[in-house]
Amino acid sequence: MAKVIHVHIFSRPRGAVKDYYFSSIAAVYTVLSPEDVGATLSYLQHAGLSGNGSVATKKAIIKQATLISKPTNKNGATS
Repeated sequence: MAKVIHVHIFSRPRGAVKDYYFSSIAAVYTVLSPEDVGATLSYLQHAGLSGNGSVATKKAIIKQATLISKPTNKNGATS
């Protein structure tokens, strides 16, 4: 199963809330800065996100979860 990193930013201008979804912790920093997230890449890599954990900062909530998908047919046919 694949993992997904959900970043919920709540310290946006005028109270706007924004949600982002990434395939890895490193991918977060291709779109957002450490200032946007409130944590550095190194911090998140060591913060215990594995095992569906979460980290809350003053600016965001970062969660790791398992992405659920439909099993594929081994013949390559779709249903």
